[in-house]
Amino acid sequence: MTAAIDLNDIKRRMDGAINAFKSDIASLRTGRASANILDPVTVEAYGSRVPLNQVANITVPEPRMLGVSIWDKSMVGAVDRAIRESHLGLNPIVDGQNLRIPLPELNEERRKSLVKVAHDYAEKAKVAIRHVRRDGMDGLKKAEKDGDIGQDESRSLSDRVQKMTDDMISEVDRLLGEKEKEIMQV
Repeated sequence: MTAAIDLNDIKRRMDGAINAFKSDIASLRTGRASANILDPVTVEAYGSRVPLNQVANITVPEPRMLGVSIWDKSMVGAVDRAIRESHLGLNPIVDGQNLRIPLPELNEERRKSLVKVAHDYAEKAKVAIRHVRRDGMDGLKKAEKDGDIGQDESRSLSDRVQKMTDDMISEVDRLLGEKEKEIMQV
């Protein structure tokens, strides 16, 4: 087992947790229209659940409006229903094969609940990062026990894994702070 490959794998897995967190918070509505808002929506199509962007184009024609152009006319009802049932608080207006989705103003209560959701996403990301750290530390202990690496090298590598973990957690906190400011901005 080579330690460098192990550290690269740990870094890659921690980066994956950060990227998942970025994707999660991008879908939170902040008062400005963004096509990412509809990322969590899945539609019952052709016998299975598929992401909305696989059955329609999503556009942002105005700052407070989303447009959804559905490719298959028979899917309009399913897409409308999926958006209404997504708990995003959106009410599409059906216009032929297109949906117009006005974004309502965010009230104080809704902003606070979005911040709570962002904190939940951040906590999930931190837990994922800590799991990666634990796996790395377990691997180092095993390698030391098996005699693959010495005690000094093990300590040095575990310090690097801990530093990586601390850096990733502070990155999650930084991203959360930015998103919180964006959500609470009136």
